[in-house]
Amino acid sequence: MKLNITERQVDDITFLNLSGDITFGEGSDILRRAIRGLLNDGKKKIYLDLKAVVYVDSSGVGELVSGFTAVKRENGKLKLLNLSSRVRQLLTICKLLTIFDIDEAEKEATIRKVSQQETN
Repeated sequence: MKLNITERQVDDITFLNLSGDITFGEGSDILRRAIRGLLNDGKKKIYLDLKAVVYVDSSGVGELVSGFTAVKRENGKLKLLNLSSRVRQLLTICKLLTIFDIDEAEKEATIRKVSQQETN
């Protein structure tokens, strides 16, 4: 299934809602272009909503790591939201679950951001 991405902005956070497969070729290329495009536009808080992602292969995992690295290099933050059990299991097997910042829902991520701002 082809990867589709819809983008929306909430304050300084850019949400990318992904649906389909993150796989070798077109899927990982689409994700790479989306993340790099946001960074080029100066958007450094990127949250990937993976709720509708059906399948991720090794190339897709590599692109998630590459995106994480690119965002971190720009002093930004890449967060994963709504991991399916299949994607969570894949990241666990690859021992990558601990490197990503993961929230179970957009609402939780937004609430956490607001409470952090209030304490600063």
